[in-house]
Amino acid sequence: MASLASLPDGRLPRAAVAAALSLVLLPACTVGPDYTPPAPPVSTHYDREAESRLASGGDRPGDQRIKLGEALDGDWWTVFHSPRLNLTMRGAIDGNFDLKIADARIAQASEAVRAAGGDLYPQVDWGAQIGRGRSNAPTPATANFYAVGPRVSFDLDIFGGTKRLVEQQGALADAQKHRFEAAYLTLTGDVASQAFLLASARAQSAAVRTLLADDERTLALLRGAHMQGGIAQPDVALAETQLAQDQTLLPPLAQQGDAARHALAVLAGQGPAEGVVPDFDLDDFTLPLDLPLSLPSEMAHDRPDLLEAEADLRAASAAVGVATADLYPHLTLSGSLTQAGADPASVFQAGNSLWGVAAGLAGPLFHGGALEANRRAAVDGYIAARATYQRTVVRSLGQVADVLQALGHDGDEYSAQERALAAAATSLRLNRDGYRAGETGVLQVLDAERAYQRALLGQIRAKTARYLDTVQFFIALGGNASGSYGRVASASKEP
Repeated sequence: MASLASLPDGRLPRAAVAAALSLVLLPACTVGPDYTPPAPPVSTHYDREAESRLASGGDRPGDQRIKLGEALDGDWWTVFHSPRLNLTMRGAIDGNFDLKIADARIAQASEAVRAAGGDLYPQVDWGAQIGRGRSNAPTPATANFYAVGPRVSFDLDIFGGTKRLVEQQGALADAQKHRFEAAYLTLTGDVASQAFLLASARAQSAAVRTLLADDERTLALLRGAHMQGGIAQPDVALAETQLAQDQTLLPPLAQQGDAARHALAVLAGQGPAEGVVPDFDLDDFTLPLDLPLSLPSEMAHDRPDLLEAEADLRAASAAVGVATADLYPHLTLSGSLTQAGADPASVFQAGNSLWGVAAGLAGPLFHGGALEANRRAAVDGYIAARATYQRTVVRSLGQVADVLQALGHDGDEYSAQERALAAAATSLRLNRDGYRAGETGVLQVLDAERAYQRALLGQIRAKTARYLDTVQFFIALGGNASGSYGRVASASKEP
């Protein structure tokens, strides 16, 4: 389109003015689907049998109970009432590299939103030219020319392609925030689980060392009796075998403790040799008996993976709008102000200013079916994102149902182990009383001590399972991680 400066009388033709105004006054519209949030899960329960069982609690001391419809308040790990765990958790949150990476990804995605939004505003550029040309005037001449000046262009985005792109980038930025929340949830769950595994390994190791001491005393007594001819060699060999078998229990527990200690250091962003990890004991923790259980419809707003899947769905919906807008024309307004001259010294002389305005309309005619294919691919992407969201919802319901059943089974196992430990303690007491009264031998007392230590090992394992599955309960419900990015970012700015 010709500029004003190129017209002999300096005026834009009336037809051009009318065409430009009609284009400017076209009603703007945003093509593509407007995003509609998915409906909440239709399920009103996770597992009716497990919910009914846990809601009523039980007549056993220490049974856990759920409170259906209630939400967790605050940091979930504080329910264990362990200052050591709280301190370790804070150190891991501050030093974890996964959170640092996720934080940088959020910043990167936020800049992408700003970059996309910049196209909604006029674009101002500056340029300079130098060249040589020949004119076709009555007296042809060849001369140099120089020009410098700004240029403004503005895509009116009449079909909303740029707005949809901003919407898409905003949804992807939200998805990054939810990935941070997912990393936060995974981190806190891993820290608590490793702390319990470390405490369990230390408790079991102590019980095994006591068990080995009992085995060694039994073996010493049997060897002495064999030397005196009181028992046969097979009895001594049996005691040696028992000691050797029990000695195999200690290395795996040592490995469990070392691995948990290393994991806690790494989770806090430190090397295993530099990390300072407290010696957790099971007595450091209190098992929460009242567990808030949000409804399935509320869980969709609490779990980071569900929120991330919804953000991806929103981005896929906007992508359909972007691909649809590419099928329609683009209307662009532009203007320029140029200082030109035959030599550098004359560029800025009076009378050498050229200015112009233009309106341009460009639309696709033939792209070999690429634009239509792009739109169909965007629609397919939306369908896949919707199915991904639905799959995530179903899997999350299954995870909560599994952990609810696990809590119930853990309670049964722990109760059985408590009964076994109580019976072993009673047997040990009776055998000790009988030994003092001369009614039982020392070997019976040592056997009772071994039985007690084995029952204690079972009780420690059952107790650990309750702690670990309680952690999984909070993780499955989202662990109040929604919004953790803002909380962590605010805490990092505190003096």
